[in-house]
Amino acid sequence: MTLLSVNLNKIAVLRNSRGDTEPDICQAARTCIEAGCGGITVHPRPDLRHVRPDDVRALATLLRGRVEYNIEGNPFAGPRGAYPGLIALAREVRPTQVTLVPDSDGQITSDHGFDILRDIERLRPLVAELCELGCRVSLFVDADNTTRAFEQAAAIGVQRIEIYTGPYAKAFAEDAPGLALEACVTTARCAQQAGLAVNAGHDLSQKNLGTFKAAIPGLAEVSIGHALIGEALYEGLAVTVRNYLQILR
Repeated sequence: MTLLSVNLNKIAVLRNSRGDTEPDICQAARTCIEAGCGGITVHPRPDLRHVRPDDVRALATLLRGRVEYNIEGNPFAGPRGAYPGLIALAREVRPTQVTLVPDSDGQITSDHGFDILRDIERLRPLVAELCELGCRVSLFVDADNTTRAFEQAAAIGVQRIEIYTGPYAKAFAEDAPGLALEACVTTARCAQQAGLAVNAGHDLSQKNLGTFKAAIPGLAEVSIGHALIGEALYEGLAVTVRNYLQILR
């Protein structure tokens, strides 16, 4: 079954809005795990807008030996204040997976993937270090890459890609998912031909996930946060996680 990794960034956003400790991100993780999710995702950023380095560390202690831990972020964003940098955090907590994302402070959320052929040499030493730490490395990519690009990614140690599914979700909401979905299918096929496993994430929801999952054989993992946490406001967190798991089955 495709693994569900629950992104807890929005729990941290709510907590930070009051400047205190509630809601507790570790309690949210426990609830998701008890409901059956296979992983937890966080995306710490240098501006500390949601998940903070101390959250990353606390979750590492909680999750170790229980479920997969996926940390997302921009590997080229250097240390700033309490933020030590993505690679430094990976050295500290040794997550199961590090998903490299080319985001910047000005982005509300991640909205594009790496240009693999352009960025390959900059990524090479970072991917090598993460692999030495025992982390699986995934690259966040747009649904427009070729087998050649993925072969180069595989050659430097990348093991997975995460397809940016924002355009698919938007097209699905407009009742015209065909072309956007086909682009994701083609990208997944090219990645698999290059020996990479395929993850997906961004704006996936209970409404559009089933169609996406059915179209991509061998989909390894989906990382879902914004929609899942929003839906949980009405149905409860544990119930919502179980609903997603039922779709993925």
